[in-house]
Amino acid sequence: MGDGSGGDRLSFLDRRVPWSFNVRVVGLEPGTVRAFDAAEWRDALVVVEHGAIELESLNGSFRRFDSGAVLWLSDLPLRAIHNRGTVAVLLLAVARRPDKRAVRAYLRPP
Repeated sequence: MGDGSGGDRLSFLDRRVPWSFNVRVVGLEPGTVRAFDAAEWRDALVVVEHGAIELESLNGSFRRFDSGAVLWLSDLPLRAIHNRGTVAVLLLAVARRPDKRAVRAYLRPP
């Protein structure tokens, strides 16, 4: 990925991903809050492509992540995602598509 100097960063903008992955774009306008829904972020690698977010935990603490941050939000005790900045935030969530064969096998009665 690089030498850690910040010159190289993970980004999915304008990139093709294999068909077995789904890319979802989430935008937050300046000053908005998005309630955290764990199912929405399950098993997704999330990249802050533009802007900065603050994650609000269930205990009321906040943690800021700027453009270029790579996050794993699954299983975190979060309440909301905030955009306290003056520019729109762009998040890209990349997750594997369900393997249809595995789902069918699971749902098939024995």
